[in-house]
Amino acid sequence: MLKLLYIDDEINSLFLFKELFKKWFTVYTLDDPTKAFDLISKEGINVLITDYLMPGMNGLELAQKLHESFPTVIVIILTAYDDRDIMLQAINKELIFRYIMKPWKKAELEEVIRQALVRHASLAG
Repeated sequence: MLKLLYIDDEINSLFLFKELFKKWFTVYTLDDPTKAFDLISKEGINVLITDYLMPGMNGLELAQKLHESFPTVIVIILTAYDDRDIMLQAINKELIFRYIMKPWKKAELEEVIRQALVRHASLAG
């Protein structure tokens, strides 16, 4: 089964995400982005979905560091902040696959996850 990691400092969001997507994917959740690297190396995560603003490290900082160590992991950022310029720069640098505005809709996020998995398969070869 394909593996997703969702990182958010809001515990309720983690629970909701896992409940909505566990039927189709193996879903891991973390509330601390600094723990992502250990989990990714142990579990072989395909797609990482992260909140943008979190304590300690924001989603783009995480994407940058992740890209250096795990270039085939596809990153999607969820954000309540409308800073399109920063997000578009990250997409153009291939640090993130997409960004989605909060509150997200299940159907939209599911479609983006499926597209990300296709991208991951092409990179993992």
